[in-house]
Amino acid sequence: MGLRFRVHYKNQRPMNITFNELRKIKDNLPDGSIHRIAKELELNVETVWNYFGGYSYANGRPMGVHVEEGPDGGVIALDDTRILDIANRILHERTVLA
Repeated sequence: MGLRFRVHYKNQRPMNITFNELRKIKDNLPDGSIHRIAKELELNVETVWNYFGGYSYANGRPMGVHVEEGPDGGVIALDDTRILDIANRILHERTVLA
């Protein structure tokens, strides 16, 4: 799994999350969320899929995700949390509206 790309954004602090935690967030997003995130950030949809572990999408671009093997699917070091931040906001909206 040794994927390595580094993209640093102003005011972004790196964050670690397990692969399984990241996939759980993606799996709990309501339908259409990946497209919503892509549109909000003006990204290719495949870039958002790649962020959540779908590395087979050739048209996506790296978003500061580094994978290290380990328990729970490994540790993901996120240099850029914008996609995750929006995903968490969508999940929060869903919880508030439920």
